[in-house]
Amino acid sequence: MAFDPASGIHFEVLGQGPAVMVALPLMASYREIFGDAMMPVFNGYVGPLKDRFSLILIDYPSIGQSRDIAPEDLTADRVCADLLRVATAAGHDRFAYWGYSWSGAVGLQLAARTDRLSALVIGGWPPLGGPYANLLDASRRKIGHVEPGSRIILRSDDQYRQWSCYYQSMIDWDEASSVAAIGCPRFGYFGGNGDLVEAGLAVNIASAFRANRARLEAMGWDIVEFSGRGHDVCMDATLVVPPVAAFLDRALG
Repeated sequence: MAFDPASGIHFEVLGQGPAVMVALPLMASYREIFGDAMMPVFNGYVGPLKDRFSLILIDYPSIGQSRDIAPEDLTADRVCADLLRVATAAGHDRFAYWGYSWSGAVGLQLAARTDRLSALVIGGWPPLGGPYANLLDASRRKIGHVEPGSRIILRSDDQYRQWSCYYQSMIDWDEASSVAAIGCPRFGYFGGNGDLVEAGLAVNIASAFRANRARLEAMGWDIVEFSGRGHDVCMDATLVVPPVAAFLDRALG
């Protein structure tokens, strides 16, 4: 386990080969946070990948052994700067990024801000038609009503405000032109039943992926739909890891 003093992030590097930063659903302190019962998910990701890639796992944001970030400071600019600092601290100038759900949205911001990405994997978040406005409203409605599952990861209920601050920082982001400008190899995947309802608001993930699939593929994206699976498909490593690993093999040589 290593610590980057510039960002305050604890991270771990496992394996060898081209660098791949794997964000949620993994983290550096996975066992400490979730316990032994959830380690099959962790091992299902790491086991097939560590002999092919140098995996950078992070405790982020404000989880595990990383320092707290004030909720109002969690902007897209801050998040991207932190992740770039971690990659540098891990000894990599170039790296692939793989994120799911919120961390998938982060990957788009990262790819729009740096030329250091060798490949981009976005799961559970549509690169076009992202539900930013509804998630901003939903996150505001949930302040003071934190779900029990979030308390497994977050240190305090006040941290829930960070999601509102993050989505607010992106509300005027030019999604279409930014996504069109991403030049590294790109892969997207989602559960076919992965649309959500948060605080009574529709969060269209699967339907936005499907609506924009042809457009994304014309841009050079590889897209995979896991039919019949929900947004929690990321917990099924045996299903998700093989196509992503095959993509990374092609993209990273």
